[in-house]
Amino acid sequence: MASLILSRRVVAAFASLAMIGGACAETVEDFYKKKSELSVYVGSGAGGGFDEIARVFSLHFARRLPGQPNPVVKNMPGAGGLLNVNFMYAQAPRDGSAIAAPFNTVFMLPLFGDPSAKFDARKFTWIGSLDKQTGTCVVWHTSNINSLEDASKREVQVGATGVNATPAIFSNLMNTLFGTRFKVISGYTTNEMRFALERGETEGVCGLSWQTYKAVQPGWIENKQIRTIAQMGLVKHRDLPDVPLAIDLLKNPTDRKVFELVVLPQEFGRPFIAPPDVPADRAAAMRQAFAEVLTDPAFLADAAKIRLSLDPLTADEIMNLLNEAHKAPKDVIDRAAKFSVVN
Repeated sequence: MASLILSRRVVAAFASLAMIGGACAETVEDFYKKKSELSVYVGSGAGGGFDEIARVFSLHFARRLPGQPNPVVKNMPGAGGLLNVNFMYAQAPRDGSAIAAPFNTVFMLPLFGDPSAKFDARKFTWIGSLDKQTGTCVVWHTSNINSLEDASKREVQVGATGVNATPAIFSNLMNTLFGTRFKVISGYTTNEMRFALERGETEGVCGLSWQTYKAVQPGWIENKQIRTIAQMGLVKHRDLPDVPLAIDLLKNPTDRKVFELVVLPQEFGRPFIAPPDVPADRAAAMRQAFAEVLTDPAFLADAAKIRLSLDPLTADEIMNLLNEAHKAPKDVIDRAAKFSVVN
């Protein structure tokens, strides 16, 4: 009897192992063919440039995934992008069937102690970023402001969509670290902010990226209607070799580190993520598909149509940036955190 019971246990054990082996044998292609859909959660509403980029990318990305799932875009705006990222961290399926095109600006908020940011940016399954963003301080061509030094000599009215928007945060950063006198006029929509500059209601904008101007207002650049007095990235943009990089003007090492933390999200300006704990083979397939899209002539042609510039970062490069940020001294993090929300 004992030997019969043992034999049954052995058979049951082998059956369990066979079932586990069968489940583990599912390939990435099998998974996506069975799922058939790839949910793409976009952190903005439908119809804007951010949404358009996500839609164009996801079509080419899904075709490069084994099994070629159908991308289904689901817009999830709210809370400055936090609604989208919090959902991806805590509620989205972790099996590889969901990705997101989030706002880059939210990923430093947990480090800065924002209680609304309920995630650890380092635990996402990073796929990559299509482009960097290079924040700029620009003034209208009729202004007599030609440098940050000029902007420290008198008040300069600059536009912003809200007190927590990047143009307001960056203006405040410049005022604190460089002694500029930017006065933020907030409450505009993104389009109204640009129209206000044309109408002379404001004199400049400090915080919109150079890539945005190229995509949305190329005529301003071609006709020399704006003057760029500083760029606020960590590396000079190739289009702006003669425009000073603001961080190079900072002599105090602590000030430089504070500046780096505040502007860091620009380095991965157009990111794509999946939730934490996606199976390793599916995460690898996503990253491979991302790399292949970047060399796909069809995608490059579509990117040119929507004026999407490309300066990509890999998942590993983004993780390195985040890990370095989390190594910053507490006093530096605390100072940088004051610029994440403008009071």
